[in-house]
Amino acid sequence: MSQQRTAGKSGSDGKPSDPLGPIQPASDSTGGLPAEGAVISEAGRTRGVKFTVAKRPTLEQLEQGVLARDRSMLSRAITLAESRRPQDQDAAQELQVRIASHTGKAIRLGLSGVPGAGKSTLIESIGVWLVNQGHHVAVLVIDPSSARTGGSILGDKTRMPQLAVAQNAYIRPSPTAGTLGGVAWRTRETMMLCEAAGFDVVIVESVGVGQSEGELAELVDTFCLVLAPGGGDELQGIKRGVVELADIMAVNKSDGDLEPAAKRAAADYRHALRMLPPSTPGWKTPVLNISARADIGLDKLWSSVEGHRAVLEQSGQLLERRSEQRLRWFRRLLDEAILRRFKEHPGFQKELAEMTAAVSANKITVPQAVRGLVK
Repeated sequence: MSQQRTAGKSGSDGKPSDPLGPIQPASDSTGGLPAEGAVISEAGRTRGVKFTVAKRPTLEQLEQGVLARDRSMLSRAITLAESRRPQDQDAAQELQVRIASHTGKAIRLGLSGVPGAGKSTLIESIGVWLVNQGHHVAVLVIDPSSARTGGSILGDKTRMPQLAVAQNAYIRPSPTAGTLGGVAWRTRETMMLCEAAGFDVVIVESVGVGQSEGELAELVDTFCLVLAPGGGDELQGIKRGVVELADIMAVNKSDGDLEPAAKRAAADYRHALRMLPPSTPGWKTPVLNISARADIGLDKLWSSVEGHRAVLEQSGQLLERRSEQRLRWFRRLLDEAILRRFKEHPGFQKELAEMTAAVSANKITVPQAVRGLVK
């Protein structure tokens, strides 16, 4: 078993020790590398453009590449995990089995907040700050998918230009693809792959704020809610369901003309938190005034993350949370397996087409159609 690093462990220089060495940079801006044996396409030769058609890497190559911190292989492994093809899902879950012993040591931080709160700017600032402190940072950005076309913009890298080119940072945007809860379909598997690739801090940015953001809070160890001042009625801008899940609350843009409003907003939230149960027993949720743009309060934010992690470890709640996360993962994969087996049953597609036509024509009710398919 290869060595693993515990987040926050310091060496003689006061920075986190790194026994595995630096993460291997990708060879191009896309983070993709052709596998061994890649060839230039005929179309590429004709147009004078270097298109590559890479052979599919094997599970062994993906496993070795991820553990060797090859970001191109990490990207390919994540793409495999996000695939909806049944054969790809089988391979992706087998890869999870192979890397399991190399996961579980990273700090898993979730960030959510209302649109315009400055989540991407904050991730850029705290990410660069952490990299300068000697950490290896993976950022998983969840982008909402169109309800009409299913497409996503996936342009968050452009809002994190410094972090995107940092040697010991990795940014991966993923579409929600119809998944609720502020996360993507395979965010959990992506987190595991990043941990196996040596990233000791994994930050997940959700699509926004709502009652369904609880899915992100249940996926990470520490959930940070990013707030913005001057948005009108501060306490009505966010639902109680997500506020009471927050382990840390950070009022961003606490500088310049907005500083007085930011301080008032922070005071309002501190008062509101007194009426809510704690997100973590033994932990008092801090409300911080920070400015990602001016790099104000980043050290206090990270100290709060480490303080929350310490409470979780000392009380045994970290092990409990990880256990609950594994059980939720088990139930989700079980549901998916049952549904997949159901849809693969002989005659299902024909029966589905008939029921669909009958429901569309209002010949039978929806409950009747469902019962018919189940039978």
